[in-house]
Amino acid sequence: MAWIFFTLLAAFMQSGRNALQSRLSAEVSTSGVTLARFVFASPIAFLYLSGLYIFSPQIFPEFSSAFLTYILVASCLQIIATALMVVLFKQKNFSVGAGLAKSEALVAGVIGMLFFGSQLSVLGWVGILVGTLAVFVLSGVLKKGSFSFSTVIIGLACGASFAMTSLYIREASLALNLPFPHNAAWVLLLVLCIQTVLLTIYIAYTEPRTFGQLKLHKKLTVATSFTSCIGSIGWFSAMSLQYVAYVKTLGQIEVLFTILLSTLWLKQRVRAHEFAGLLLISLAAVLVMWQ
Repeated sequence: MAWIFFTLLAAFMQSGRNALQSRLSAEVSTSGVTLARFVFASPIAFLYLSGLYIFSPQIFPEFSSAFLTYILVASCLQIIATALMVVLFKQKNFSVGAGLAKSEALVAGVIGMLFFGSQLSVLGWVGILVGTLAVFVLSGVLKKGSFSFSTVIIGLACGASFAMTSLYIREASLALNLPFPHNAAWVLLLVLCIQTVLLTIYIAYTEPRTFGQLKLHKKLTVATSFTSCIGSIGWFSAMSLQYVAYVKTLGQIEVLFTILLSTLWLKQRVRAHEFAGLLLISLAAVLVMWQ
């Protein structure tokens, strides 16, 4: 049941990271906000991996061509997914797009079953469907007149990109000749390094002024990288232990953390559709945990 702990950790940290990215997006370009997620995360991931080897020594892994393909594809897809999420932050009906982006659990279940050998139980599928309905209720996707074609397309593309990223990350962990959690830690470090290098090169050639923007907001950038890395440790670890669709369904409890923060700190009232969505998310979480 360790995957449950790692998923809850990831969901909690992701709710904080999204808030930080949303604030940063008002001052920095889309590429810059995306880089902020990775730029200081690699050293943290390296320290985490080093700590694992100190307390539990293992052999140095063999990087097969299949493994390298998985992490390269996952790295590129996550950059695309993160950039699309940042674009959603700037949409007027952001909540609708974010809700569609959260359809990644359902997409991961379907694609995982068709192409990645995922064997999900009937109870698990019910949980995934309930969880998908929950985020639609919370985001207002089901409300008449809430649709914007561009936001829908961006949201669905974002969800599909995140789902494919997670599926390839799981494949990479399983392809590595190491036990858990060392396999997940290696995948995390290599993915972060690839993403940082690719984005840094891209920004250096297309919008070098972005580096100055990130330096100007250094504290926010470091905080974004830190929460992102800790969250990624949770996601990568959970997906090394359990099917992606189950992990992502349970991970929707992130919405609960977000609403709790809004209620306790900002003193905002929980609206009826939010309460209904939370009940559905709770039901979905129970179903995937006990499937």
